[in-house]
Amino acid sequence: MKKFTLEYWKDDEWYVGKLKEVPGVFSQGESLEELEENIRDAYRLMMADDEDFIPHVHTPVHHKEIGVDA
Repeated sequence: MKKFTLEYWKDDEWYVGKLKEVPGVFSQGESLEELEENIRDAYRLMMADDEDFIPHVHTPVHHKEIGVDA
């Protein structure tokens, strides 16, 4: 079993959270327990579609530094 850090907060009546170590995995729930279940589902779905998120080895990946006004 992999261990991750769930960062969560209350937004009105909802618990909203994300996995700190896995960008893009967000979810919500009416209770903390429901949030935990939903975030696990979101993680599993992302890992099932892993090929869609990670470029193939032969695909060039480029990096460029940009500035953003604060």
